[in-house]
Amino acid sequence: MITYNRLWETMKKKGISTYYLRYKEKIGGGTMQRLQKGEIVSTSTLNMLCKILRCNLSDIAEYIDDIDS
Repeated sequence: MITYNRLWETMKKKGISTYYLRYKEKIGGGTMQRLQKGEIVSTSTLNMLCKILRCNLSDIAEYIDDIDS
């Protein structure tokens, strides 16, 4: 499964809030909720986040093998 725990860590390091993403960068509230719940988001959203945060995909998302779950 894909997790976005690294996104929150990267945002904190860079001093960027969810408010900033929603209201200054126009990331929708539904998208933010999906990220917070670890649900599916589009690759264009991930691309936009990498651009805004000036980071790599690995700084915002991580694959965790959930076969044993």
